[in-house]
Amino acid sequence: MLVKSFGAAVQGIDATIITIEVNVSSGIRFFLVGLPDLAVKESYERILSAFNHKGYKFPRKQVIVNLSPADIRKAGSAYDLPIAMSILCASEELPSDKLKDYAIMGELSLDGSVLPIKGALPIAIKVKEAGFKGLILPIGNAKEASVVNGLDVYGVTDMAEVVDFLSGKRELTQTICPIDNMFCDNETMSDFDFAEIKGQQYAKRAMEVAAAGGHNIILIGPPGAGKSMLAKRLPSILPPLTLAEALETTKIHSVVGNIDRNTALLSTRPFRSPHHTISDIAMVGGGSFPQPGEISLAHNGVLFLDELPEFRRSVLEVMRQPLEDGKIAVTRIHGTTEYPARFMLVASMNPCPCGYLHHPTKECTCSHYEIKRYLNKISGPLLDRIDMHLEIVPLPFEDISDTSPAETSAQIRERVCAARRIQYNRYKECGDVHCNAQMTDRLLKKYAKLDKVSLSMMQQAMNKLNLSARAYSRILKVSRTIADLDGKENILPNHIAEAITYRNLDRDNFFNL
Repeated sequence: MLVKSFGAAVQGIDATIITIEVNVSSGIRFFLVGLPDLAVKESYERILSAFNHKGYKFPRKQVIVNLSPADIRKAGSAYDLPIAMSILCASEELPSDKLKDYAIMGELSLDGSVLPIKGALPIAIKVKEAGFKGLILPIGNAKEASVVNGLDVYGVTDMAEVVDFLSGKRELTQTICPIDNMFCDNETMSDFDFAEIKGQQYAKRAMEVAAAGGHNIILIGPPGAGKSMLAKRLPSILPPLTLAEALETTKIHSVVGNIDRNTALLSTRPFRSPHHTISDIAMVGGGSFPQPGEISLAHNGVLFLDELPEFRRSVLEVMRQPLEDGKIAVTRIHGTTEYPARFMLVASMNPCPCGYLHHPTKECTCSHYEIKRYLNKISGPLLDRIDMHLEIVPLPFEDISDTSPAETSAQIRERVCAARRIQYNRYKECGDVHCNAQMTDRLLKKYAKLDKVSLSMMQQAMNKLNLSARAYSRILKVSRTIADLDGKENILPNHIAEAITYRNLDRDNFFNL
């Protein structure tokens, strides 16, 4: 008897409907075809053990399982449950009339319990688009999948529950998780607050500008100056995720299995801080079966690279194209997978190998050659793609011992959100542009016009600092953000002047070379 059930295969951050065809006929062998990987092929042993443990009969006949379309590679153990149900229906142990209305996914344990899978959210979205009535999947993924409106989601803990449902002996409990309640108080909760940072008013202002415009920023300063403290507190002043951003971010983390069973949607912006020993593939994504890398896991959030020169040069160079395009295309022999990668890059570094160049009290012990070699680890094209270069100076004792209350993250966030609202209204008809850092050249000409005084100031800066055309556009974008924070429709000379101060690495004498 031939029976068809339905599941889904995750490709990139999207899913494709997979038809599980099972034919039971005369013979004694088991065949599993349709381009399965090793984990899918091993489903036979898991299903056989689960059947024996639950008292179901595995057919003593020839069983052919085909995963269609056969030209799409199937990976993982999530096909155990639909294959098991199809085998029971094809051997006439169960009625098969309900299989056409539901997609089924889940990994089977040897005792028949159903274990969580990866990619539940993109699977649920695709199942809804395909017109299925509902989705049956592990209880650990039910809350995540239930955010898809118009789809009945049923979480199960044991294959016996699915068997009883298909045979009409029980009704499964639908998981309901209203999206309206997703964005509550936890979206503003943070373990860090800018009020904990003493002094550093200039640095705090720069972080506020970066957050308001979505600008990449690099922090340069000696050890203990507060670079990591500033970076870790940046998410606390970023605007909350929109529903569309939350769905896209959750899809990416769902694919790699980073979603907790009690979480339906990620309501806070990601903050990723990979170690400097990370590989190229781990940073941008890839592998034999492509998975998202750190730049995609930081999508709609912050990617913090501490001690930037310690990262391998090849790792840093592969980020150049994603920084410009906001996405990364991973090409392998089986095809090309595209992942979103629109993140805020926050990097930190010491000014020299010993860390004390320009320190007010400690002497630098590095030679000019050592400093130059250290800085050459970071290419000019990469620095050009970083909008703001900020020097962090050590705090004097008066600032460290100051006990007066500082401005909180919540207060700064209000100004950031106000500036982002201005940008949202400005770019709402501009497709994939949402903030000033994402402006195209056409939008720059339209929204970053300069008066004669500002233009003269820019010309002097270009000539004196020997800036590239890309650096010129970065200054314009940052000055547009400063004007938005100031509530001004046009860019003024003081906005340009402040933006130029955020290009420290463009100064020829910054490292005294």
